[in-house]
Amino acid sequence: MTRATLIEAELEALFRVGQVLSHSLNLKETLQGVLQVLHDYAGMQHGMVTLRDERGELSITAVHSGDRKPPGKVHYRPGEGIVGAILQSGQALIIERIAEEPRFLDRLGLYEPKLPFIGIPISVVDEDLPIGVLTAQPSKAGLLKERTRFMEMVAQLVAQTVLLGNKVKREQHDLTEERDRLRRTVRGNYGFKNFIGHAPPMKRIFEVVRQVSKWNTTVLIRGESGTGKELIANAIHYNSPRNNNEFIKLNCAVLPENLLESELFGHEKGAFSGAINQHKGRFERANKGTLFLDEIGDIAPTFQAKLLRVLQEGEFERVGGRHTLKVDVRIITASNVDLEAQVEAGKFREDLYYRLNVMPIILPPLRERKEDIPELAEFLVDKIAKKQNRQLKITVSAIRLLMRHEWPGNVRELENCLERATIFCEEKIIDHKIIALTGLEEHVQVSKITPNCDERERIIAALEEAGWVQAKAGRLLNMTPRQIAYRIQTLNITVRHL
Repeated sequence: MTRATLIEAELEALFRVGQVLSHSLNLKETLQGVLQVLHDYAGMQHGMVTLRDERGELSITAVHSGDRKPPGKVHYRPGEGIVGAILQSGQALIIERIAEEPRFLDRLGLYEPKLPFIGIPISVVDEDLPIGVLTAQPSKAGLLKERTRFMEMVAQLVAQTVLLGNKVKREQHDLTEERDRLRRTVRGNYGFKNFIGHAPPMKRIFEVVRQVSKWNTTVLIRGESGTGKELIANAIHYNSPRNNNEFIKLNCAVLPENLLESELFGHEKGAFSGAINQHKGRFERANKGTLFLDEIGDIAPTFQAKLLRVLQEGEFERVGGRHTLKVDVRIITASNVDLEAQVEAGKFREDLYYRLNVMPIILPPLRERKEDIPELAEFLVDKIAKKQNRQLKITVSAIRLLMRHEWPGNVRELENCLERATIFCEEKIIDHKIIALTGLEEHVQVSKITPNCDERERIIAALEEAGWVQAKAGRLLNMTPRQIAYRIQTLNITVRHL
């Protein structure tokens, strides 16, 4: 082979190596492709790339063995054999006839004894030792210096690829660690131990959630707005066997029918005006996971049939698509409307209703479980305090004021009320005066100070409501100032001075 012919072949090989290196981030696959190019275009056969591992030893990452059986796991310590010597010295090694080299171990049974051998360290800046070794055998003797320079250029390209591959690997590892940490955090947030509620209806619901989480049963969560339907859906998913897969949510009430179909089933490029790219719908994204459809009672009757097919068959087509897609998705739905009345009025398909209502969970309004308000209030205050990066506490008198409200907006209204209270709270304590500033007092029914309480409790409740102003407390109880003062004295009530 002439020098000109060799240069032409090596230029073509370098071009092909560049293409291989830009094709994939799979390091082993990429290095295997580089060795194939060296064999096919540069006449460099039996190529091998070994990379330094955590122990400082070289292990085979890629090898071109031709028709021979590829070697198994082989390691070289620094200084061991030809490859180990190159790692230790950091210098290229050219051998005109490998059989005559005393350091040749022939562990692989790969090389031709009569042919030359070229080994190049794969070096990077800021590393004392090479990160690996690139070796190959020229198919013919001669022009070994030229071939060595070519191999050095390839080794430099490989070094950059290895650095990029290691960086990608580290980033993937970091992302995996972060993902797993977030999953652990989310699971912790929705763990059963974090459920708040000691009222009998809530205890029954928590038990149902524990049981239904284990299976793929379709769940329909019912309840007024603000009762925590989405929290229950989260708890079901993150305590289920599907918790490592996606939990996808969609509020069906916020989208018109045409957009709802595209959002749930996806669309193909050009399916309609503005569809410039293919779009995966939420059913596709939730495959192997859970799809939560909130406000399911608001979907149009024409769309209900399409949804029913997916629930029955697990199949659908993207908008504008011809191929049927099959998915494995657990469905959780929620509604605050009377679905039975909707079915009776012909606005909701009866077969879809029964398909969704496999396991109903009905959340009680907050006014029916007021015994949970103290714990809820303290939990929400802690939550708000963390968000505002401050310390906050709520007093018993404030909680008693909260318990006398009917809460038509349920837990959401309670949280909003407490967040407003923190705005008015310049100190660390949220008391009944702060709660009153939120406007809640207008809706409070004084009748809660009832004869059902004993006299001491009624007087303390009135005093707290009145800000410990005795005359005002007396008016709430239809007592004169003298009467209320007498009761305070005889019942041994310690008066607070605010």
